[in-house]
Amino acid sequence: MEGWTPVAPTDPYTDIEAVRGDQRLVGEAKGRTTESGTDADFAYGQLLRRMADPSPDTRYALVVPSSSVFHALRVPPPVRSLLRISVYEVTDDGSVRIREA
Repeated sequence: MEGWTPVAPTDPYTDIEAVRGDQRLVGEAKGRTTESGTDADFAYGQLLRRMADPSPDTRYALVVPSSSVFHALRVPPPVRSLLRISVYEVTDDGSVRIREA
């Protein structure tokens, strides 16, 4: 996944944490459910609570299945950019790709 190396999360409530050089990625993962929109909203709230590190080297990610990408991308790109949040899609075959639009 773009050169990121998974590491043990520093926060016990974080689903995913990875490093790449001096950068750190803190992620919230959601699975397939019947409430994809609500789950995406909850995930954003969970990420906001984890934004304790003011370093520009810390980034955040919402990791969702293909069926939830639409809901995760409802937060406008400029807002996600300001908050340093990327959306990652996990496809049905298990591939992971970044989704920015």
